[in-house]
Amino acid sequence: MSRIYTNVPSLIASHILGSNNTAMNTALERLSTGLRINKGKDDPAGLIASETLRGELKAINAAIENARRADNVIAVAEGALQEVSSLLVELEGLVDRTANEAALSDEEVKANQLQIDSILETLDRISTSTEFQGKKLLNGEFDYITSGLVTGPAANEISYLQINSARIPNGGSRSVVVNVTQSAQTAKLIYAGATTGAGSKTIQISGKYGTEQLTFASNTTAANVAAAVVACKALTGVSATVSGTGANTRILFHSTDYGSDAFVSVEAISGTFTVSQTNGGPAATKDVGQDVGANINGVAAVGKGLDLTIRTNGFSADMTLKASFATNTSSTKTFYVTGGGADFSIAPTLGVNATASLGIQSVSTGSLGKAGIGFLSSLKTGQANQLASGNFETAQRIIRAASEQVSALRGRMGAFQKNTLASAINALQIAYENTSAAESAIRDADFAAETSALTRAQILVQSTSRSLAMANAAPQNVLQLLG
Repeated sequence: MSRIYTNVPSLIASHILGSNNTAMNTALERLSTGLRINKGKDDPAGLIASETLRGELKAINAAIENARRADNVIAVAEGALQEVSSLLVELEGLVDRTANEAALSDEEVKANQLQIDSILETLDRISTSTEFQGKKLLNGEFDYITSGLVTGPAANEISYLQINSARIPNGGSRSVVVNVTQSAQTAKLIYAGATTGAGSKTIQISGKYGTEQLTFASNTTAANVAAAVVACKALTGVSATVSGTGANTRILFHSTDYGSDAFVSVEAISGTFTVSQTNGGPAATKDVGQDVGANINGVAAVGKGLDLTIRTNGFSADMTLKASFATNTSSTKTFYVTGGGADFSIAPTLGVNATASLGIQSVSTGSLGKAGIGFLSSLKTGQANQLASGNFETAQRIIRAASEQVSALRGRMGAFQKNTLASAINALQIAYENTSAAESAIRDADFAAETSALTRAQILVQSTSRSLAMANAAPQNVLQLLG
């Protein structure tokens, strides 16, 4: 080499040494941090993908924690409802034992009433005291809010409504349109005649609640027959009315309830007493009612008597229609769900679709029961169905209706925990694992590869350093030319 002003080999060796040092430092950094991407320049596209996945991981983890917290809330409420169920069972036992009137003294009846009052007070206390972090769970705070609808005894269309879940957009409402497509009917049998005719007659009246035999003297009037049937309707579930006069007089035997579970049977045990399903139709001894049919928001609901059940992704509810509304196929009612319910966010991406909603109605004694029968509060001392009133059948039906409501609520909560929350947690955990694996593949360092890269870089640095030293020494050979 005869030129010494510019040492090109030295420049080349210096440049390569710098590159090898950079490679060695990069390998050391990755082995120290465990990450392949430590700065944006390491992999710009990979950094963007990794940060996006990290955000998704944080959201998934938050959703898992939300679902677990929701499960804790429901568990607290369900635990209290378990005690409510036990108290209702004890309550029915007290009513059933007190119905054995001839075997109980007045003092025993009063003692039983005291126990009933105590149980009802406990139910109200559970309703108002069950809470989670200050939020009341069973006092109706998590029930849905509606507008354009009156429920209870004063209702014109829907006497009872329990909304189980409803997806409501933020700041909006959900409209609910109920269209009756099939009228609810009671079971009916008709007797044509102003009297029972000559000779005594014994007829057997059977209905949903039981059977009674009634005996009538010769030529008993239709009005007296109807009165006798009405007098025992609580025992049979069959009532009667009289229409028309003279030769057009008719006795209409009809079930007190609507639907396919209700029936009327009228049979002559002695004598002749002919009834038919229609006026002037062929003789028949039995008729069965018809369940209401309706569409709710265009979806066919399941009808049972006057009750309707709808289960869709956006709206789930149980309701009882008023008889005047359910028997008219042109009936239509629109109301709105404007808010309420217990909303739990159990998905990574927030929004209406990420929210699982559950309606939790009040379990106070003024709420459990049905408008057509009565409520638990009516069993208290001084109320219509206290033990002293003797309305044991009514009291039992109220308690059983309340038990059905509590059991249905517990069932919905259990299904919500098992099929909604538990399933969501399992799915989210799998998503968390897979997303973590994807983020790791992009960002984490491969120690085997990085160790190999470090070893190679170290050898190359040493080799390049020796080459640089040789390149720097090469120009000294020119001195021999000057000697």
